[in-house]
Amino acid sequence: MRTPLIQRTAMPGLGLSAGITLFMLSLVVILPIGALLLRGASFGAAGIWDVVNRPRVWAALWLSFRLSFYAALFNLVFGVILAWVLTRYRFPGKRLIDAAVDLPFALPTAVAGIALTALYAPNGVLGQLTNQIGWQIAYTQWGIWLALVFVGLPFVTRTVQPVIEEIESEVEEASATLGASRVYTIRHVILPMLMPAALTGFALALARAVGEYGSVIFIAGNIPFRTEIAPLLIVIQLEEFNYDAAAAIGIAMLVISFAMLLAINLIQIWSRRRIGHV
Repeated sequence: MRTPLIQRTAMPGLGLSAGITLFMLSLVVILPIGALLLRGASFGAAGIWDVVNRPRVWAALWLSFRLSFYAALFNLVFGVILAWVLTRYRFPGKRLIDAAVDLPFALPTAVAGIALTALYAPNGVLGQLTNQIGWQIAYTQWGIWLALVFVGLPFVTRTVQPVIEEIESEVEEASATLGASRVYTIRHVILPMLMPAALTGFALALARAVGEYGSVIFIAGNIPFRTEIAPLLIVIQLEEFNYDAAAAIGIAMLVISFAMLLAINLIQIWSRRRIGHV
């Protein structure tokens, strides 16, 4: 059967759909980033480096990206486990837990920060218990990490869940029939199929954590060189009407984030090619 020259789809024509897509992409993504880069260009590379190359800024950047990476890594492991449990098992309260996963999406970040602070503050319900064993969470880096885990977990779980639903249980049964152990089946059968989606969820969780502000400032303590995050430094510069310094820190975060996401995408491409060759 000959393929028609014009394939009809439910979407509008290429010109109209591409125009709408590019317009919305420019309005939401390209224009804000372009305005930031334009502000930095007017400030100059030397001015940007002068703002960024300060101990307080480096400390805030290191804290934000380091804790965001740790939180995303934690969410990568336990988000995949949670998605597997919610997809493959039936137990009482499953629907309640499944709905609670989406709570960070709907809950305002400031409310999440206040709730976490109320729980883990030294006089909070859980904070009193942890302080008894000498472990303070609120107003420390542990509190920041906890807030970042809270806001990033749904990205991994919801990204991996559809992939797990498409994996038939017969695949595991066939592996067991051939004599493979559970560990071997997980490592060589299940994980390769989940890896691309899991890395996508990891990238989304990392991106959300790097720019998180509302849920962190209440539980962080905001002490320079200890618990001060980079987004807070940007807000401080904006409150002082130092827009050039705020743009410089924003450009530094943009460059570092782009480099990290590029590395993750390269790993995704490698994992897809590896699966294709298997």
